Amino acid sequence: MKRTSSFRFSLKVKTLLFCGIVLFVELSVPLFGWAETNNAKPVQQDKVPAVEFTQQIQPILAKHCYACHGPDVQEGGLRLDQSEHAFKQLDSEATAIVPQHPEQSELLTRIISQEEDHQMPPEGERLKQEQINLIRKWIQQGAEWKKHWAFLPPKKSTPPKTRQSKWIKNPIDAFILSKLEQKGLSPAPPVDRVTLIRRAYFNLTGLPPTPEEVDQFVNDQSPNAYEKLIDRLLASPRYGERWARHWLDLVRYADTNSFERDGAKPNAWRFRDYVIRSFNSDKPYDQFVKEQLAGDELENVSSETIIATGYYRLGLWDDEPADKLLSYYNEMDDIVSTTSQVFLGLTLNCARCHEHKIDPIPHEDYYSFLAFFHGLNSYGTRSDQRSFNQTDISGPEISTLYSKHDVEKKELKKKMFQIEQTGVKKMSAVDQRRSETHQRKKLLKEKLEKYLEPAQIKTYQAMKHEMQKLEESRKQFPPRKMALSVSRSLKTPRETFVLLRGNPHVRGKKVEPGFPRIFGQSEIQIPPLDKDQKTSGRRRVLAEWIVNPDNMLTSRVIVNRIWQHHFGRAIVQSPNNFGQLGMPPTHPELLDWLALEFVGRGQKFKSLHKLIMMSNTYQMSSQYSEQAAVIDPANDLFWRFNMRRLSAEEVRDSILKVNGRLNPKMYGPGFYPLISKEVLQGQSRPGEGWGKSSEEERARRSIYIFVKRSLVTPLLFNFDFADTDSTCAVRFVTTQPAQALGMINGDFVNRQAEHFANRIFEEVRNSHSEFVIRAIRLAYGRQPKMNEVDEGVRLINTLMKKHSLKEKQALEYFCLTILNRNEFVYLD
Repeated sequence: MKRTSSFRFSLKVKTLLFCGIVLFVELSVPLFGWAETNNAKPVQQDKVPAVEFTQQIQPILAKHCYACHGPDVQEGGLRLDQSEHAFKQLDSEATAIVPQHPEQSELLTRIISQEEDHQMPPEGERLKQEQINLIRKWIQQGAEWKKHWAFLPPKKSTPPKTRQSKWIKNPIDAFILSKLEQKGLSPAPPVDRVTLIRRAYFNLTGLPPTPEEVDQFVNDQSPNAYEKLIDRLLASPRYGERWARHWLDLVRYADTNSFERDGAKPNAWRFRDYVIRSFNSDKPYDQFVKEQLAGDELENVSSETIIATGYYRLGLWDDEPADKLLSYYNEMDDIVSTTSQVFLGLTLNCARCHEHKIDPIPHEDYYSFLAFFHGLNSYGTRSDQRSFNQTDISGPEISTLYSKHDVEKKELKKKMFQIEQTGVKKMSAVDQRRSETHQRKKLLKEKLEKYLEPAQIKTYQAMKHEMQKLEESRKQFPPRKMALSVSRSLKTPRETFVLLRGNPHVRGKKVEPGFPRIFGQSEIQIPPLDKDQKTSGRRRVLAEWIVNPDNMLTSRVIVNRIWQHHFGRAIVQSPNNFGQLGMPPTHPELLDWLALEFVGRGQKFKSLHKLIMMSNTYQMSSQYSEQAAVIDPANDLFWRFNMRRLSAEEVRDSILKVNGRLNPKMYGPGFYPLISKEVLQGQSRPGEGWGKSSEEERARRSIYIFVKRSLVTPLLFNFDFADTDSTCAVRFVTTQPAQALGMINGDFVNRQAEHFANRIFEEVRNSHSEFVIRAIRLAYGRQPKMNEVDEGVRLINTLMKKHSLKEKQALEYFCLTILNRNEFVYLD
C-alpha cells in the first residue's frame, strides 16, 4: 500500500515516535548497540615457563630496535632482525646477546641503563619492566632464535587427549578443549536448536530460515537431523552466493575503476558469477587458484578459465596518470600485493622500496616475484580501454562470423583509403594537413568528389554502399560474449629490474622470476617457449607452486579464512599477514591439522565446512561466563561462540527475505538500487554511471548490486561493506548512528516494512495478535516470548488511537520496530 502524504512524518517526528514505541513496548532486546555488557575483571597474566622468541621477543625488537639496528641501519655494527648478526661482536667489542648470560649481554645493559648517553632506545618510549624481564628470561634460557612458525612446514599432530572426552565429537573439539582445560575452563553449553538453525543458515547461505524450516528442524528428533540440515544448505545455490562474497572481498572486486571518472569495468560481473559457480560446484581450491592466476595458460583453456583471469583486472586503474610508467608499476604492485597476501598471507609489497622491515624478504625478492606478471599489459589506455582486458568467449561459430566481417571491412576500408588519397594529393597543402586530423571525415564529404575522376567517384560510391551493407548485416549477428580478462599477454615478457626506492625511473639489478627465499627455493625452471604458445607461461609456473601441497603457507591461509567466517574471527587474527608482525595463531596445532586435512580431502570447501560445523565447538552457545571472561576476555580460546552482527548484505537480504520480496534470480549484470539525489551529489560527476533498474531487479540479492567504487549503496556502506580499493581480509564491525537512522528513517527500510506488513496482513487478515506472532516468527524464527504478543497488540492499538494512524500504517510501524531490534541484525 502506498503511504499518503498526510503520513509522511518528518525525521524528527518519526524518531520521537519510534522512541515512544521503544518505551511503550519495553523491548526485551535493546535497539542498536551491544547486546550485553562485559564487566570482566582485569586479566591476570600467567607466568610463561618458556619464552617464545617469535611471539614475545621479536615484536619488542621490531618495535623498539629495528629503526637503528634493522635491515636499513646497523648503528654500532648491531643488526637485530637476523640471528646470524645478533650474536656477533659489536664495533665496541662488546656482544649484544650472550646466551645464558644476561649480565654479559650489552643489549640488556643498554636497555636498563639510566644514563642518558648510554640507554636504549635513545629516544621515544622506554621498554616496560615486563618487557625487560621477558628479554632477561629469554637470554637466561639460552636466547633461542627460532624460525618464525609460518616459515616452517605444517606439522602432523595427533589430536590431544582431554579429561572431558565425552564432549569430543571430532578432532577439532580435542584441540579446542585441550587449551581450555589447560586454563581450567569449560566450553559453553550447547546452543538451542532455533539458534543453531539460524546460525547455520546465515553461515552457509547468508539468509534466515523460514518459520516452517525452523519448526521442521526443531521437531526432527532423528540423530542425523543436524547433519541433514548442513548437507541441504551446502547443496543450495544460495551457498555459492554467500561464500563468493567472502572471496570477492579478498580480490578487491568492483565494477568500476575508481579515480575521478570511476568508469565501468565492462563485464566484470562474469568474474563474480564465476566465483559463485565455483563455490556451488565445490571446485577444488588448487584448481580455483590456478584458473585465476593462469587461466589463459593452462593445458585446457576454456571460457571459464578465461573469465577467471579477470582477477588481474579488478584493481584500481587511472585512465589519465601524470606518470604513465609509475602508474603501470602501481598496477603491478596491486597484483603482487593482492596475490601474496590472499594466497600466501605475506606482505611482499612491503619490500617494494627497500628490504622488508620485519620478514626475511629482500628488496630483490619483490621484483623476482613481480617478474612472473611482467607479461601482463596495463588494464588499458585512455584511447583504448578494452583491448587488453576483454576477450571474446562467444565460441568458434560466432567468433568466425565476426572475424570474417572484420577482415572484409578492413579490406574495403583499405581500398577506399587508396581512392581518397588520390583526391587528397590534388588538394591544397592546407587541406592535405586537415586530412591528417579529426576533420578528415568532414573534408572528404565536402571536397573529395571535386578531385576524383567520374569512374573513381562511381567506384567510391559503390564501396560506400557496400560498407553500409556490411554495417547493416553486422547488426543481425548474434551478440558477442565478452569477458573481463587477461588479453594480449606478452609471449616474451618485459625485462625486470630492481627499482631503487621503488622508483621506476631508477633501475638497479636485473632479476629473473623467482619465489621468495624464505621458501628455500631460489631457482625455478620456466618451460621453453613453444612456437604456438601465446603467452610466456610464467604465471602458470607461479600458480602451480602456490597450490603445491608442499607449500607451507597456502593451505594454512585458506583454512584460516574458512574458520574466520564460521566463528567470526580467525585462528590467526591477521588473515592476510602470517609474517612476523602478524598475530600468532591461538591454536597452531589445530591450524596445521586443518591445513593437512584440507589437502588430504582434495582441497574441497564443502567437506571442510561440514567438518567444522559438525564439531561441538561450532555448536556451543554464546553464554557468558564470568570466570572465563577474567581469564580469556577476548575469547581467544573459543570457550563460547561469539555473538556476531550480520554483514551489510545479510541485513539487506534478510529484510527482503522476511517480507517475501526477495528475487532469487541468479547471475547476470549487476542492478542499481535507488539512491537519493543528495547522495549522488557526492560524486565528482553526480549521477554519472549509475543506471536505473526495475523494481523486480532491485529485489535481488546484494551480491548482484553494481559495485561502484565512488558510490557504495548507503545501507551497505553504513553496515561496513568491504573496502574495494585493496584486498579486504576482515571487515570492520561498527556500531554507529547512521545504522540506526538508516534503519528507522531510511526510505529503503520503510518501504520494505510496508511490504512486510502487507505480506502478513494478507496471511492473517484481521487478527492483530496473529499479526504480531507471524511478524516475530518470520523475523526471528522463534516463538514469541511471554507477554510479547500482548505488548505488540497494545503498540498497534496505541498507534491507531493516540497517533490517529490507520490500521495499515500502524501495522507498518510495528513491522518497522521488528526490523530494528538487535535480534534482527545480531546472531546469538
